[in-house]
Amino acid sequence: MPEPIDLVPVRRALLSVSDKTDLVPFAKALVAIGAEIISTGGTARALSDAGVPVRSIDDLTGFPEIMDGRVKTLHPSVHAGLLALRDNPAHVAALNQHGIEPIDLVCVNLYPFESTVARQGVTPDEAIEQIDIGGPSMIRSGAKNARWVAVVTSPSQYDRVVSDLSANEGATSHATRAHLASAAFARTSEYDGAISAYLARTSPLAFPPTLRQTATKVCDLRYGENPHQNAALYRDRTSASPTIVNARIRGAKELSYNNILDASAALECVQALSRLDSQRAGACVVKHTNPCGMALCPDPRQSVTDAIAGDPRAAYGGILALNRAINAPLASAIIAGGSFFEVVIAPEIDDDAGDILQGKWKNIRLLSVGDKAPSSHRKLDSRSIPGGMLVQDRDANTPDPTAWVHAAGPAPDASTLAGAAFLVCAVRALSSNAIAIGGQTGDGGVRLFGFGSGQVDRVSACEHAVTKASDALSSCPAPIAASDAFFPFPDGAQVLIDAGVRTIVHPGGSRRDQETLDLCAARGVTCLTTGVRHFRH
Repeated sequence: MPEPIDLVPVRRALLSVSDKTDLVPFAKALVAIGAEIISTGGTARALSDAGVPVRSIDDLTGFPEIMDGRVKTLHPSVHAGLLALRDNPAHVAALNQHGIEPIDLVCVNLYPFESTVARQGVTPDEAIEQIDIGGPSMIRSGAKNARWVAVVTSPSQYDRVVSDLSANEGATSHATRAHLASAAFARTSEYDGAISAYLARTSPLAFPPTLRQTATKVCDLRYGENPHQNAALYRDRTSASPTIVNARIRGAKELSYNNILDASAALECVQALSRLDSQRAGACVVKHTNPCGMALCPDPRQSVTDAIAGDPRAAYGGILALNRAINAPLASAIIAGGSFFEVVIAPEIDDDAGDILQGKWKNIRLLSVGDKAPSSHRKLDSRSIPGGMLVQDRDANTPDPTAWVHAAGPAPDASTLAGAAFLVCAVRALSSNAIAIGGQTGDGGVRLFGFGSGQVDRVSACEHAVTKASDALSSCPAPIAASDAFFPFPDGAQVLIDAGVRTIVHPGGSRRDQETLDLCAARGVTCLTTGVRHFRH
C-alpha cells in the first residue's frame, strides 16, 4: 500500500449540494485560502447570489448540463480530476495530455431521496427522480482517492474541514481525509440501501431475497437494558411518521434505552386507539412495554384519570401517552392524579403545559410527536437472533367487530362491541399469553381494568387479570375480557366468568372451542370470535 500523503493543499473545490445549510460560509472559507470554486446548477446560483466567485461546471467540462440536470458531472474532466494519483507519472501525463485539472476537495450532499419517499402520497415517479446518480459517483471517486482528495458529504462536517484547513495553511491532513472517506462510503451505502428498501416495498415479493436496512446514528445511550450493556439509538431516514425517534424533546435528562422502548409501545397504543375511534381521546400508561392502564373517553382529562386507574401502583414511574395535544388544564389533570411519570408523550405539548409538568417533576421528559397520520407504507418488524434475523409484518390491523362471529350467549349491543374492540387493542399490546379485562365507564368512555400478561399458560393469565381487575369488576355491570389467542380448554373462560365477566372476545380456532361456547351459553355470557390471533413475544 502506498505511503499516505499528509498535507494536500486545496487549490480547487467542486461544490454541488441539495442541502444548502451553511454552504455560503463554507465556500467563503475555501475562497479565503485561495481555492477556486467549481459548482453546478442551483448551487452555483446560490453562491453567485451570495457574492462567492464561482466557475460553472459547464466551463470545466466544456459540455452543457443536459436532460434537466440529469447529466452534468458525469464527465472525464470531473472524475479524472478526482481519481488521478498525483504521484503517479502516468496519471499526471494523462491529466496534462487532456487538459484536466486536479480537484482537491469535493462537497456533495445527495438528492433528498429519503425525505421524499417518507412523504405521504409520494408517487413512484417523484421518488425515482430523487435518485442521485452524479452525486454518489463523485463521492465514490473522491473517497477512493482519499490520499489526495477530501470528500465532504454533510454540512455537519464543514467545521472540521475548515478547522483542518486553518491549522494546515490551506491543506487537508491525511487523518481528516481518511475520516471523511469512511463517512462518504457509509453515506452512499446508506443512500443505496434506502433506494433498495423503497423499491422492495413496491415489489410483488412479500419479502425480498436480500433485506437491506439502513439507519443513521442519533446518539449513544448511557447503557442498554442493563448497565453492563452498551447501546445507541439510530434513526430510519425514510421515516417521517410520528415516532419517538422523530419526537421533539423537552427535558434535560436524556432518554434511556428502556425509556425509548416503553415510550414507543405507549405511542403505538394511542395510535391504535386513534384508528379505532378518532372521536374520543385515548390515553395509555406503559410499564416494561406493557400497557398497565388504557382508556378511551370523550374528555382527555378523564382518559388520563381512567388510564392511571387501571393499575395505579404500576403506573408510578411509567410512561404516559395521549393522542390529544396537552394544554395547561390537561397538564394540571395529569399531575393531580397522584402518580409520577418518567415520560409524557402527545402530538403537541404547549409551553404552559410543559411548565406545569416540569414544575411538578423536574426530570420528566416531554415528547411532542406531531399530529401527522402515521405512514401508510408497509411496516416490517425485525428481531435479531444468533446468526440472522426474523422479519414479519407488524401487527397493526384495526379490530373490526362487523367481521366477528357472535358465537354464543346474548347478542351484543353496539356499546359492547365498541368495548370489545377497545379490549382487543389492549390485549394486542400485551406480552403473550395475555388477557385484558375492561368495560364501559359512566362518562361515555371505556377503560382497562386489569390484565394478565407474559404467562406460560392461559389460565394463569386469566387469574392474574382477574386479580388486577378485582376492584373494578365489582362496580361494572357488564365487564368484557379479551384474549390474544383461543382458549385450549374452557377452564380459563371459567375463571373469567366466575369473576363476573359478561362478554368474552377471542380468536377462536381451538379443537375444543365448543366446550368454551357451551360454557358461555350456559352462563348467559356473550362470546365473540374474531378469527385473528395477537401473540406478542
